[in-house]
Amino acid sequence: MPMLIDFTQLRTFVAVAEEQHLTRAAERIHISQSAASTHVRAVEETLRTQLFIRTNRSLELTHAGQLLFVRAKALLHQAAVFTSFARELNGEIQGTLAIGSSGDPITSRIGPVVAALRELHPLVKVDMRVRSSSGTRQGLKNGELDIGVLLARPTDASFHYYQLATVHFRIAGPVQWRERIEQADLVELADLPWITPTDSSMAYAEMLVQMFDDRGLTLNSVARFDNAVVARTLAQAGVGMLLMREEQALQGENDGVLALSPLAPPSYALYYAHLATRRKDPLVRAFLEAAAMTWPDFRLHG
Repeated sequence: MPMLIDFTQLRTFVAVAEEQHLTRAAERIHISQSAASTHVRAVEETLRTQLFIRTNRSLELTHAGQLLFVRAKALLHQAAVFTSFARELNGEIQGTLAIGSSGDPITSRIGPVVAALRELHPLVKVDMRVRSSSGTRQGLKNGELDIGVLLARPTDASFHYYQLATVHFRIAGPVQWRERIEQADLVELADLPWITPTDSSMAYAEMLVQMFDDRGLTLNSVARFDNAVVARTLAQAGVGMLLMREEQALQGENDGVLALSPLAPPSYALYYAHLATRRKDPLVRAFLEAAAMTWPDFRLHG
């Protein structure tokens, strides 16, 4: 009798394909590296197909892996919708709600929302996962996450967005560069050392493109980050310039460790989001009910 691939193994395969790294994928889906390796190997053995080629620093999909990756994502999406539909039929408001949120939960008020959710529905458990907005979008589509906190443009038609707040940013750098930073135009700012995001789909990266790349300017990137807290530490230590949230930049200026440019980057909105196909899922609706109690103006965007 042929072996079957379970959804846990398939989800691991998709995570490894997206991260192109076994350890990062394992951390993302909260399993051990050895378990992730076992899952990938099981998929390969079951399909009798090599899915990855190991390079110096990453795992790259083979041609067969690329074709299966597209199908696997679609299958996981359908599985999430199927589970949602089953809950809808049963009217079930219990289970575990997986929420993807950034490392800065204060602006999203995710703590009070989860507290309200637990008070309204004690049988609902919550699994909080720290993700960038791009990672959260992937998790929502693959069924890893039920709800996401996104700092992004509401352009994906497969999501329902609920606008929470407008987040303002500032260009900041080491305080010892204060005079240069305060007097610099965009050309001069681009020439200074910069700390830039590794993920081009992050809101930080998109804002930098709008400010510099779209004007034909190339940033002098000397360090890269995938964690905003680490990036702020580097900026305060004198490594380079950084785009950061206004409240954090102002605090750094007040503490005497950062200098701020008077030039203003574009603002971004913060949203809760879920797959549009899951709008009737009892778990999703329970979360939205709790969110409406915490955010007086909470409503579907658009």
